[in-house]
Amino acid sequence: MSVGIRIDNQLDIPPGIETLDAFRRWVHSDDFPDQGRIDWVGGKLEIEIAPDSVFWHSSPKTEIGTVIAHQVRSGDLGYVFIDKTRIVMPDVDLACEPDVVFISHTSIDDARIKFVQSQSSPDKDSIREIEGPPDLVVEVVSDSSVSKDTERLFGDYDEGGVDEYWLVDAREAELSFQIYSRGPARFEPAATDDNGCQRSEVFDTWYRFTRHRDRHGLWRYDLEERD
Repeated sequence: MSVGIRIDNQLDIPPGIETLDAFRRWVHSDDFPDQGRIDWVGGKLEIEIAPDSVFWHSSPKTEIGTVIAHQVRSGDLGYVFIDKTRIVMPDVDLACEPDVVFISHTSIDDARIKFVQSQSSPDKDSIREIEGPPDLVVEVVSDSSVSKDTERLFGDYDEGGVDEYWLVDAREAELSFQIYSRGPARFEPAATDDNGCQRSEVFDTWYRFTRHRDRHGLWRYDLEERD
């Protein structure tokens, strides 16, 4: 029998959260927590309570989200969402909140994805979930998400039909940035040119992600775009 769980005296998990449908009902309820990242991955709850590391997680995520959001806005390509945006892919038993999500107009027009209105609000603009595979998902690895980002989510995004997956790990001395594009059957590392730029098939653009120490000795990240 399921029991309620309290984590750090802050997060209450009600009994009966044993399926994706039950998890989604909880997400749509007024009782769903505002703090932390709570994902449903492969039949299990995966919870991250610890705050993001500012210069290993928040900063690279902000740079990537800002650059591609500008590109998407300039080209009227669709929508970019940074943080706290839940995607649901029932075919692979997944509901999660990636660091960055891109949804193209084409995906909406073709009904590849749909926006799911909050069940607790009559306002049609109160969207709680995006159901279906996004065009692009970005995850920035943290200490608590290594195996989730590199294994479980990697496999689910691949099998679920996400077109492109960008994976960043800024925790080590060497910054790791890899674009995985849709191959004939599954994700494959993107093509790389002599300058270290990787090709995004989704945006038809080459990217290089670098960092340097600024005048305060802190990491500053740069996502460079090249046609």
